[in-house]
Amino acid sequence: MPESPDPFTPPLQPTATAQSSPTTDPAYNMITDLVTGANLRKQDNIFQALFIAGNVLLFALIGAIAAWLNSAWNLPWYGGAIVGAFIGLVSGVITSGIGLMIYRAARHLRGKHD
Repeated sequence: MPESPDPFTPPLQPTATAQSSPTTDPAYNMITDLVTGANLRKQDNIFQALFIAGNVLLFALIGAIAAWLNSAWNLPWYGGAIVGAFIGLVSGVITSGIGLMIYRAARHLRGKHD
């Protein structure tokens, strides 16, 4: 009687040799630029992180100064800094996202699909 294979061992899968990662696949980048998806471009993500961090710091400073100058708010300076930092976070995400959208759309119109 021939020996049957172990039913608990998964079958061997063929290995792919020349698969491209999502970050280098032009079709993936085109879809994420034009439709939806996570942008995996390192330069875009670094730009967005630095832009958001700058916005958070700037708006936290503005919020702290505004709270310190306006005693009618009855808010300590660090309360103004927290509120300002939150406003900076939200505005930084929105502004940098719109900026990247316009930048990528202009590059696609010029035929540069990197």
